[in-house]
Formats: sequence, structure tokens, C-alpha cells
Amino acid sequence: MLGSMTSNVTLNELGEFLKKRRSRLSPHTVGLPSTSRPRRVEGLRREEVAQLASISTDYYTRLEQGRMQASAPVLDTIARVLYLDDDERGYLFQLAGKTTVRTRRRGVQRVQPQLQRVLEDLTATPAIVQGRRGDILAWNALAAALVTDFSRIPQKHRNHPRLIFTNPAMRSLYADWETTAQVTVAQLRMEAAKHPEDPRLIALVGELSMRDQQFAQWWGDHRIAARTVGTKILIHPVMGEVTLDCDTLTATTDPDQYMTVWTAAPGSPAHDQLRILASWAADQNLPASSGWEA
Repeated sequence: MLGSMTSNVTLNELGEFLKKRRSRLSPHTVGLPSTSRPRRVEGLRREEVAQLASISTDYYTRLEQGRMQASAPVLDTIARVLYLDDDERGYLFQLAGKTTVRTRRRGVQRVQPQLQRVLEDLTATPAIVQGRRGDILAWNALAAALVTDFSRIPQKHRNHPRLIFTNPAMRSLYADWETTAQVTVAQLRMEAAKHPEDPRLIALVGELSMRDQQFAQWWGDHRIAARTVGTKILIHPVMGEVTLDCDTLTATTDPDQYMTVWTAAPGSPAHDQLRILASWAADQNLPASSGWEA
């Protein structure tokens, strides 16, 4: 009886701790869009924390109310969503009666040297190198001219799915943005199947689900897609409408890294348009990237 009472008290303390910690965060802090609608609670709402952590609102509500215990992976995700430091995270796990073993972190990703050399040699072909979660690790000058100047995007936001759903220029670049976005979500689903406990991927899905209703809907469809060859029709501000072949090359030294290239058949109108784009990119002095860590 005493043990049960002690357990209930501890769970209540855990719930109060979570309430206090979410009250100190603003939607802007966690990347959620601002709204003109007045907020009835200070800080984040329960449903916002739940969606960012990719759990149900009912689950999180019962956790805050001291009516259930959470697993260690869920606690770890909530700790990340609430921006808890190491001491706060340890206290959270202590209240939950869980061992404070850190979730295994995957190694930092750097663009593979072989891919970097290929990227630098591709002066007439737009190409980018992506890593886990669609993080953009490197790009050449022509990719910056074709898609966007990645150097102007903060490192933590250089992520392909994030750009597709949050960068307005992406919606005007792709003639069929909706199909492109749906395929992007399906590919991210495949990524989630390979790395189901990746906290950064979980956070990305939670953020995009909150920010974009279409993402949330398509994520809920559970469709999957592999990265393969395809064709993209782009509406480019310099070239106008152009149809390019899009292919994906996976690094044998790191299966979680792949290069996406856009090409056109020699002698085709699109091939000539790429030459025009290359000339324009040279005039603009758009920077390529030597790669970054993710």
C-alpha cells in the first residue's frame, strides 16, 4: 500500500515537472508557426508536445496527470521536445523510475570523400548529397542555382523534407508540388522504418505534422517509396519550364548517404537550358559546399 502511494506521488511529481517545463517554451522556440489566436495556456499546449513527440495527446495527457508510466524511448523523445538539459533529463528519468542510459546516438555524418570529388567534378550537372532524414550534406553551384542557395539556409534547417514543406520557393519550383511532396513523405516513412528511434527524425516529423496539415495527412497514410529514377518538371525563374531526369546514387561506403543528380539528354532543349543555367550561376558566383556535419 505504501509502495503504491509512493509511486503515485512520484508520478504526480513527474506530471508537474512536465507541465512546468512545457510552460517555459514558446511555439517559436520549437519551430511552430505563430498565430494570432490568443493562447489560453502559458507555453506549449499538451497537444503540441504530443505531436512534436509523435505520440497521442491522450497518452501525453495521462502522463502529465500521473495516470501512467512512459517507456524510456518516449521519455527521451519528450526530453528532447522540451529542450531538457542533462540534469533535467536525469531528473525526469529518476521520477519515472527508469535507468538514465542515453539513447544510442548515431555517428555524425560527413559527406563521403568520393562523393565530394564527384560533386566537384560535376560542373554541368546539378547535384546534392543527402544523408539521414534528408539532411543536405553538400551541393554544387549548379544545384544552388537550380533549387535554392543552400548557403543562405541555417545548417539545422538544411533538410530536404523540411524545405519542401516550409520553403515557399519549393512550392513554385515544382510544377507538380503535391506529388513531389507526397513522395517526399513516403521516402521519409522508409527512413523512419530504418531508424525508428532516431530522435532528430522523430522531432522533424513532429514539427512538420504541426506546421503543415497536408504533411500530417500524408504521414498518416503510411505510404512508402524508395528513391529511384524519375522525371521532374520545374518552373525555374531563369530557365522557365524545364523537364529534367532525376536519379539517385547511393554511396557504397555509407548507405545512409546518396547523391541526387538532375540531367538532360544531349541535344535536348533541357540540356541547352542547363547550359544557360550554368552560365547564369557563374555570373551569380553561387557557392558550392565542401560539406557539413549532420
